[in-house]
Amino acid sequence: MLTRALIVVLAILNVGVASWWLLRSEPAPATPPQPATGVAELRWLPGGTDAAAVAQTSAATPTEALQEREAAPSAAVAATEEPAPAPATPPPAETAPTANVAPTVAAAAKPAAPVVETPAIAKPAAEKPAAPPRCVALGPFADRAAAVAAQGRAGSLLAPARLREQPAASGSTRYRVLLPAAASREEAQATVKRIVAAGLSDYYIISQGEESNAIALGQYRNREGAERRIAAVKAAGFQPRLVASGDAGQWWLEGQLAAGSEPKQVQQRSGAAQQRSLECTRLR
Repeated sequence: MLTRALIVVLAILNVGVASWWLLRSEPAPATPPQPATGVAELRWLPGGTDAAAVAQTSAATPTEALQEREAAPSAAVAATEEPAPAPATPPPAETAPTANVAPTVAAAAKPAAPVVETPAIAKPAAEKPAAPPRCVALGPFADRAAAVAAQGRAGSLLAPARLREQPAASGSTRYRVLLPAAASREEAQATVKRIVAAGLSDYYIISQGEESNAIALGQYRNREGAERRIAAVKAAGFQPRLVASGDAGQWWLEGQLAAGSEPKQVQQRSGAAQQRSLECTRLR
């Protein structure tokens, strides 16, 4: 069965190919290229003769045919030597558009922007560390009034400043706070009642001597303690006074030197006999 089917298929294919071969159309002859307008057409024939000349030659006598054959090459040469018209000048080749060239040329002609050098930022000089403070003690002065006067003369060269009393070497100096002596004992006792009413303590009435009927409000070994007592008594409405007894001490002016000032300069201005270095922590 398979063999028969193959035979049938092959027969059908042969019939189809034969039908196509018989029914196909002849290809159209190629059209010869047409000569350019205005250009003489040259044809080459065997023997260099034209077909019409050959026909005329066959009809003419042998002598005429011979003459025409001799003239034919000359005519052919003349036709060949006839100068062909100059070919049309080819159009100039299209130049590339210059629209894109102009920006390039302009960009090349444009001078480069000047390079601006950024000045180097100078680094600030390192600040010198501040000089440590210096403190001095000026003196000695015989009493507080002399030390206060010296402080005024020193002025701004010594600030801040304070007064300090240095007790005598024996340590026998005492400071007493007293209220002035009253006219009588009774008046002194009336003042004591007022002191008690103000909340003060540590008092007694002196009964003899030059300070009889005076009221003592305390005795101190250093002046600072006595001055604090005086301030408290004055706040209560009284007017006490400070009395030193025993060996008198010495007063010193202590403070911190102003910037740019020297110890000798401050000593000369204050009138102090001596000056000595002092730790500034002692002023705090």
